[in-house]
Amino acid sequence: MLNQKLSHKMLQRLSPQQIQLMKLLQIPTATLDQRISEELEANPALDEGEENEEATEDFESYASADSDTDTGEEKDELASKDEEYELDDYINEYLEEDPSSYKLQANNYSQDEEEKTITVAVEDTFHEYLEAQVGLMDFADDKEEKIAHQIVGSIDDDGYLRRDPVAIIDDLMFAHNVIATPDEVVAMLTRIQTFDPPGVGARDLRECLLIQIQHKIKAYTKKGDHPPQAFYDALEILEHYFNEFSKKHYQKLQRHIGTNEAELREAYEEILKLNPKPASGHVGQNKKGIHYIVPDFIIENRDGELDLTLNSRNAPDLRINDQYTDMLKSYKANSKAKKGSKTEKEAVMFIKQKIDSAKWFIDAIKQRQQTMYKSMYAIMQYQYDFFLSGDQKKLRPMILKDIADITGLDISTVSRVANSKFVQTEFGTKRLKDFFSESLQTSTGEEVSTLEVKKILTEIISQENKRKPLSDEKLKNLLQDKSYNIARRTVAKYREQLNIPVARLRKVL
Repeated sequence: MLNQKLSHKMLQRLSPQQIQLMKLLQIPTATLDQRISEELEANPALDEGEENEEATEDFESYASADSDTDTGEEKDELASKDEEYELDDYINEYLEEDPSSYKLQANNYSQDEEEKTITVAVEDTFHEYLEAQVGLMDFADDKEEKIAHQIVGSIDDDGYLRRDPVAIIDDLMFAHNVIATPDEVVAMLTRIQTFDPPGVGARDLRECLLIQIQHKIKAYTKKGDHPPQAFYDALEILEHYFNEFSKKHYQKLQRHIGTNEAELREAYEEILKLNPKPASGHVGQNKKGIHYIVPDFIIENRDGELDLTLNSRNAPDLRINDQYTDMLKSYKANSKAKKGSKTEKEAVMFIKQKIDSAKWFIDAIKQRQQTMYKSMYAIMQYQYDFFLSGDQKKLRPMILKDIADITGLDISTVSRVANSKFVQTEFGTKRLKDFFSESLQTSTGEEVSTLEVKKILTEIISQENKRKPLSDEKLKNLLQDKSYNIARRTVAKYREQLNIPVARLRKVL
């Protein structure tokens, strides 16, 4: 038996504008220009405004001709032959507020700053440098040369060869129809490991350091000089006792190589001088690892008063394309009949769709700026003492809910603002996420930020006797002496979060 029921459900659905805003909030300023460029390319109704245009007043909410902008419903509307369609009224509704005046002036930097250009030097890459050295080698036949090029091409950006000889053999067979043996590959690798920089072509860290210390010894003997004993001690450690070296088992090493503490220290110092990433010594390679941070906010101290500005350098002035406004005016002027034709309807609906999309995007950019400024202003006020002094100990416990309560924004919105964003201060550029922390209660009942505890922990470790580093238990006791109520496992957790190794690995000779 079939039954019919009528029920009411309340469903919360995000509008296209809200979805667009959430996505834009997650984008840092450094990549916002790319997103805007994509939108400019996709929507011809959106255009970049002139730099000298004056900023308009706050945008008014846009009232569309239809409350439902679903494409499917628009098609149904066009398909209906009996539906009355007043073209003049429709166009007038769009032209009451001139779409071309709908714009956003986002830049807040000087023209001089914009005109600055960055010159980039053109240099050989690390792999080009290695290939040039291959060109200086003598080969018995074409097969050896192809093996050499295959090995060099397999070396990674750190300078290591992390591919097995079998994999290189497969590559040679499929790419060059060359059949090689593991011995041939290893023999050629040994020759390539003599390349500059020393250590290149190593298969692991031990081999990398070993090649470099051998290179140093050969450099001495080539000149007829006797290498220091520390070089030979370092060579023996790397050849036979690398595990003990990495775990800092000093007493075992002294027994194994028959040295005293001073001699072992000299050998250690020679090993520490070696480069664990040989490719980093190449000039062009150094620049590959540089990442420039573009701050999203700037906080300046003006005579004891903090001033917050939003860095909008990557957001150009945006407006509705004048041609689309002119097209609407043209349809209005040329429309003699009261009701428009189907072709005219389709044209106007296309223009409407593009203008709507452009307005939504401009609104979303503006809302992004307002939301970001509102959130950062609340963070600045909450952490005012830190931004005045730069003293990390003055950071207050602060969670996302604190800023959400102050701003009236949703916690997820605050989270999106804080994610991947940076603020420039006179004490350096800081990550927004680093200002959020849980609270920890002191023995006096005062609540302090866990960031403060981490700062104190870092200071204690930096001042410890490096020959007798403090255990987590001793660190806990020292923190408790300073009234921080903390457990040993919490100390271990904070130490790991700060990337500080355990006491044994902090020990030096």
